[in-house]
Amino acid sequence: MGVGTLFIALPQFFMDRYRYEKDSSFSSSTLSISPCILQPRTQLPISDVERPQTKLSDECEGDTSSSMWVYVFLGNLLRGLGEAPIQPLGLAYLDDFASEDNAAFYIGCVQTVAIIGPIFGFLLGSLCARLYVDIGFVKLDHITITPKDPQWVGAWWLGYVIAGIISLLAAVPFWCLPKSLPRPQSREDSNSSSEKSKFIIDDPINYQMPNGEKAKLMEMARDFLPSLKSLFGNPVYVLYLCASTVQFNCLFGMVTYKPKYIEQQYGQSSSKANFVIGLINIPAVALGIFSGGIMMKKFRISVYGAAKLYLGSSIVGYLLFLSLFAMGCENSKVAGLTVSYQGNKPVSSSERALFSDCNSRCKCSETKWEPMCGANGITYASACLAGCQTSHRSGKNIIFYNCTCVGIANSQSGNSSGMMGRCQKDNGCPKMFLYFLVISVITSYTLSLGGIPGYMLLLRCIKPQLKSFALGIYTLSVRVLAGIPAPVYFGVLIDTSCLKWGFKSCGSRGSCRLYDSNVFRHLYLGLTLTLGTVAISLGTALLCILKKNYVSTHRSFITKRERTMRATRFRKETCATSHPFLQPEYWPGKETRL
Repeated sequence: MGVGTLFIALPQFFMDRYRYEKDSSFSSSTLSISPCILQPRTQLPISDVERPQTKLSDECEGDTSSSMWVYVFLGNLLRGLGEAPIQPLGLAYLDDFASEDNAAFYIGCVQTVAIIGPIFGFLLGSLCARLYVDIGFVKLDHITITPKDPQWVGAWWLGYVIAGIISLLAAVPFWCLPKSLPRPQSREDSNSSSEKSKFIIDDPINYQMPNGEKAKLMEMARDFLPSLKSLFGNPVYVLYLCASTVQFNCLFGMVTYKPKYIEQQYGQSSSKANFVIGLINIPAVALGIFSGGIMMKKFRISVYGAAKLYLGSSIVGYLLFLSLFAMGCENSKVAGLTVSYQGNKPVSSSERALFSDCNSRCKCSETKWEPMCGANGITYASACLAGCQTSHRSGKNIIFYNCTCVGIANSQSGNSSGMMGRCQKDNGCPKMFLYFLVISVITSYTLSLGGIPGYMLLLRCIKPQLKSFALGIYTLSVRVLAGIPAPVYFGVLIDTSCLKWGFKSCGSRGSCRLYDSNVFRHLYLGLTLTLGTVAISLGTALLCILKKNYVSTHRSFITKRERTMRATRFRKETCATSHPFLQPEYWPGKETRL
């Protein structure tokens, strides 16, 4: 993990320094030059793609010939190899050697700590986003743009360097862990009334590791297909696997685009969006996971009770999520895209045009996005498209004067000036943002409350010898079927709400600069809620199967147990159907020993 993380940061040290566009009219701190260069009325506005073909082809060739993506690919590959054993083998190791009463609590602690990591990640990302990408390589005094500028690129690589070094240091204590631990006395005590002993009856087998016996690779390979068949023949495991995969699709898509949603919907900066998520949202998730583990330990919740808690937290969480539809802000007023240049009416998709009579004589590019906020509260795609005649720079602030388009929409006051940057959202938007944060925190806590009960349901409904294998299949399904496709189709759907696309140097389409806030909100929240509804339906089916097949078995077992000696050991009744080929001698830690 550590080496892979460091690999991802390598392109920064091999690439050329970042170059942003410097407009000649803004290069001096005191010079006043017109950003709107007048041209004859018969000449059409120019575009960035009308530059000399030789220069254009050179830039495009430089973009396509870059092989820096290989380092990112190899880094993620190494990280995936390093992360693979943590969930299936680490949690199986804990469940094997922890006492029954403490297993859920320990797993809850591990999952909580795993959530705390992203808190520092988002906070570190917020800090790095404020630092210039080439910090340490160039003199920052010569940088003329700020983090609010659309061309600003933060120090994306710095977080990977820090995380890689910390991962390497964290790897050292793992060498001190023993291969196996003494089996807790409570696991041998038949009087134990923990939730596992209630649901799966123990088999009279000595679970101590046989002398000289080791798990062999050929044995594991021979049992692979029968083990896989046994797992997928278990309806509880299959339904939980499907429900978790759908829910993680919802989670990955929502988390990936939440910073962008906060930026576009509430007009916040990228660094503030990351800071808010890291400081408020993720701690709520960590607290919810930890609370779930505490509840499982304190109230000794059965497997059926765990399934009800898992489903109930999902239902309440997504009901709260519904209220976010009402907590949106209206579109920013952008001339030619959301409102007319007169500023008195919204424009439809067929009427959107960045050129108007007030800027028709300016040599403006419609592909550039250098937003300017006019004194009338309307944002313009660039100072040129606002028809500004003069500009004045003071430090990193640029003020424009004699803007013809601003004067038309602000005829009452007669102020035709503007300043570099987008205008703030309407006055009610900060209050909506506060409501959004409150509901988002409560929703995150509620949804994560069912995490540990769901995990314990997964561990208790499978045969002990298949525990690590089942967790491996679970982790693989979540990573492949949720982690990879969810950000892709979320992004494709969200991009349909784009109003203004950016363009790369060689003319190809870049990232979206402005979204339709209303469409973005309905697509983002609607897709998340749809996936959540599917996950709830699968969870309901899982609960029905448990109630039908195992509640009556659990009650009859309790009655029988009261009639017999407490020292009697019973054969385990797992959720999986027994298979003649799946009865190898088993001891705790057999798979983790391999």
